[in-house]
Amino acid sequence: MRSLTGSGPRRETFGVHHHGGDARKIERTDLPTAPQETCPVARDDDGIWRVRGYAQARAVLRSHATVQAGLGIETVNKLPSRIRRPVLYRDGPEHREHRRQTAKYFTPRRVDEHYRELMARAADAQLAGLRAGGGAPLSELSFGMAIEVASTIIGLTSSRPGVRARLERFFPEKFGRPGFTSPHGIYWALRQGFNWANFYLGDVRPAIADHRREPRDDLISHLLSEGCTAAEIVGECLTFAAAGMVTTREFICVAAWHLFTDEALLDRYRAAGEPERLAVLHEILRLEPVVGRLRRRTTEALELAGADGPVTVPPGALVEVLVDQANTDPGAMDGDPLSLCPGRTVDGGTDTPALSFGDGPHRCPGAGIAVLETDVFLTRLFALDGVRMAVAPRVTFANDIGGYEIRGLVVSADGGPPGVPG
Repeated sequence: MRSLTGSGPRRETFGVHHHGGDARKIERTDLPTAPQETCPVARDDDGIWRVRGYAQARAVLRSHATVQAGLGIETVNKLPSRIRRPVLYRDGPEHREHRRQTAKYFTPRRVDEHYRELMARAADAQLAGLRAGGGAPLSELSFGMAIEVASTIIGLTSSRPGVRARLERFFPEKFGRPGFTSPHGIYWALRQGFNWANFYLGDVRPAIADHRREPRDDLISHLLSEGCTAAEIVGECLTFAAAGMVTTREFICVAAWHLFTDEALLDRYRAAGEPERLAVLHEILRLEPVVGRLRRRTTEALELAGADGPVTVPPGALVEVLVDQANTDPGAMDGDPLSLCPGRTVDGGTDTPALSFGDGPHRCPGAGIAVLETDVFLTRLFALDGVRMAVAPRVTFANDIGGYEIRGLVVSADGGPPGVPG
């Protein structure tokens, strides 16, 4: 459905252009930047092949000559072979079949018909607390919204009290922690083992019991029908929870930050219909991808276009796609790539968030859910009387994935019911 994807004819009258300036809020300084036209792909001194060009990055992500890397896959690969890996860590025919079977949960029609009302209820519940108290940290409001939506889609609807605290303990941890040979590694392993047990006992086990009694049309029922064990279901639930809760929280926060600090953009967003609003969110996400790095390992030689001709990445090489740099490649973006211009074309196509949801076999299946959920929340937030950013945010980074966390952004509003646009 066009209203959920932001695709369709470009609306020239809507674009909010910021020519000649850098509209980004998030400054990533942990890796040196390089012009995409002179260094679209190169092997750095640490042996990692880094991809900065948009076309080259898309080619890597779409290639069947690569497999998933990073995101803790080294730890997952140490699990006994009899344990099925979460879909995030699988490749090839098995991965494609799983994605095919679960695609029905993420179609635009299902998102519109099954999840839109859920999103509205969740947003209203969070904003009721904001109106009652007069102010609240946006990260807490957005996380509460994301937990309710993702939990329903996954099937975690029988959780004991305290689900937010259990998830908060899980996800501040970075991927790729050290092994068992260091005191820090031992502490991390024990802590994560405790978190796994709490999540299983408080959330997954009650859900499994309910779904065995009464199968439903959600992810957990699908996993049970495939014969997955409780441990395998925990792994899948955490994978989808990370994607559906943690990243959506940050997306809502960064989008709100842009709107709070750009009066012209906010006026346009408030006045626009849904397709145009989604175009604004797509453009913000292009500039501010929540996950800034995606890693793959080559299984055979991979040829990419370099600045001076073809570049061959050898088999077994670790390749890191720098999403934020690829998304601002001037060779693929019309106009100034660092400006915020809703409705711009990317690589000659329709307006999209470029590679912010990945691409190829591992492209995020919940992209449409995340964008619509953000819009449902923000339209209600910015319809509140007297809504304002009371305290500016601080930004920290999870350097293993090039991700950011936005905390401390306090929103305040006057009391009374919101006037939500239709």
